[in-house]
Amino acid sequence: MSPSVAGSSDAIEQKQSIGPTDQGLLLRLPEHLLTQLFGRATTVRLKTDEVLFLAGDPGDGCYRVEDGLLKVTMISHTGKERILAFLGPGAVVGEMSIIDRLPRCANVVAVRPAVLSFIGRTGFQGFAKIHPEVYESLLALLAARLRETDMAVAAGTFLPVGGRIACTLLELAQEFGRDVGSGRILIRQKISQADLAAMAGVSREHVNRILNDLKRRQLVSQLEGYYCIENKAQLQNEAEL
Repeated sequence: MSPSVAGSSDAIEQKQSIGPTDQGLLLRLPEHLLTQLFGRATTVRLKTDEVLFLAGDPGDGCYRVEDGLLKVTMISHTGKERILAFLGPGAVVGEMSIIDRLPRCANVVAVRPAVLSFIGRTGFQGFAKIHPEVYESLLALLAARLRETDMAVAAGTFLPVGGRIACTLLELAQEFGRDVGSGRILIRQKISQADLAAMAGVSREHVNRILNDLKRRQLVSQLEGYYCIENKAQLQNEAEL
C-alpha cells in the first residue's frame, strides 16, 4: 500500500468516518425512526477489552455504537474464540434478546475504547407499539439473516482455507472499506492475523501463509496492520463456492 493512499496508521485513524455497517437487525430502519428510538438512550463507555455482555446474560436492552470498535465472539468449551463480527460506529447490537426475551447468545467485547447508546427492553417495546413498522422491517431482515447464515455454513463447509480467508477480507471491506481509487479498498480498522483467523475459523499459521500468497499475487497489501484489497474481482473469485 503506498503512503499516498494510507499514510501512517495515525492518519488513517484520524480520517476514519465509518458509516453504519450492515450489522444489526435495526439498521435498515428509516433514519428518523432510529433517531427517535435512541433519543432517550443512556450512554455507556467501555475501555479496551472490557466486556459489554456475555453469552447467557439477560437480554435487557440493545446498544448502538457511537464510537470505537467491538467484536462479537463465541468461545468453545476448550477456550477457542470464534469472532462472528466486528462492529463500528452506527452498528446496533443486542436487539435479538429484547425481541425474543432469551438470554444473550454471544459475547461482545470492546476492541478499543467505545461509546454506546443503550435503550432498555421497556423503552424499545413502547416505541415499537407506536411505530409497528419496526416489526415489519425486522421480519424482512430476519429472512435476510437466515439466507446469510445458509451462505456462511456453505462457505465453512465447502470452501478451502484460502477461500474462507478471502471471504473474511471481503466481509471486512464491506463493513469498514473505503474506495481509495483504481478499485482499491482500504479496510479502515486495524485487524490482526489472530483476529482474521478467529473470524475465518482457521489457524493463525494458515492466515499467515495465505496472506503472504495474496500479497505476492498483488491481491492484498498491508501497512501497519491495515489491509487494502488491491483486486476485489480476483479476491471474489477466490471466495466463490
